[in-house]
Amino acid sequence: MNHAEMHAKIAAGRGFIAALDQSGGSTPKALAGYGIGADAFSNDEEMFALIHAMRARIVMSPVFTGEKVLGAILFERTMDGQIDGKSAPQALIDKGIVPFIKIDKGLEDEANGVQLMKPIGGLDALLARAKGLGVFGTKERSVINFANAEGVAEIVEQQFEIAARVNTAGLMPIIEPEVNIKSAERAQCDALLRDELLKAVDALPDGQQVMLKLSIPAKANLYAPLVDHPKVLKVVALSGGFSRTDACAELAKNKGMIASFSRALLSDLRADMSEAEFDAALGGAIDEIYAASVDKVA
Repeated sequence: MNHAEMHAKIAAGRGFIAALDQSGGSTPKALAGYGIGADAFSNDEEMFALIHAMRARIVMSPVFTGEKVLGAILFERTMDGQIDGKSAPQALIDKGIVPFIKIDKGLEDEANGVQLMKPIGGLDALLARAKGLGVFGTKERSVINFANAEGVAEIVEQQFEIAARVNTAGLMPIIEPEVNIKSAERAQCDALLRDELLKAVDALPDGQQVMLKLSIPAKANLYAPLVDHPKVLKVVALSGGFSRTDACAELAKNKGMIASFSRALLSDLRADMSEAEFDAALGGAIDEIYAASVDKVA
């Protein structure tokens, strides 16, 4: 797939985007969920080798194909690694799956009810390297904890500043201002975010698009104006701490939103599974998330 073909697949394809982008801080938890405890590694290199092996096993599984998985978001180290003797992005492309890369470097402390992204050092070089490896787009995450209008506006402004740099580099930005689903002000956060995002996408230059990765809203179809916006290529949903069953049930209520799940996709996988067991567990998760992404309920 070339860039135009990837764009068309994300725009019109039926399926979801897998999030395989756990970073340094979340890797031990991801490995523990996979059945690999902290006693299995003694330094970061060993830890990242183990998580890379898990991701490679997922990508190489016969059930992980472009038929239901439209795209996959990679961690930088995964992008730079090899899967089945190829670069990780090329391994995805060969299976009909569009590669993305996580570019944020973590979160600032909370201020005005939100956590902005930390500065992303070396961003232009990273974007150029990703482009050279065939990556289609990026993902950058920040978090909204409270319905503070000033904070939400700051989140959106920062996200779109980074998105402009990503677009300039020839890549598609996935903007991820996550609303904390445990917030007592979740519904108000959703509404503030929708309004700020609409203003920001309206202001995008003609011919420019972004993708949005959003928490599943408390009110179904709240983000419909963004789903339908011509400058939004796709709106995808994070599971945000929901179980897979609950995340899929909530996602299915939102027309036009597709999944981009991480924990909810990987939760049943274990390192000691046989290949048949592993493929069956992964295939079951893929089928459930695919159904919630394409088969909507009233």
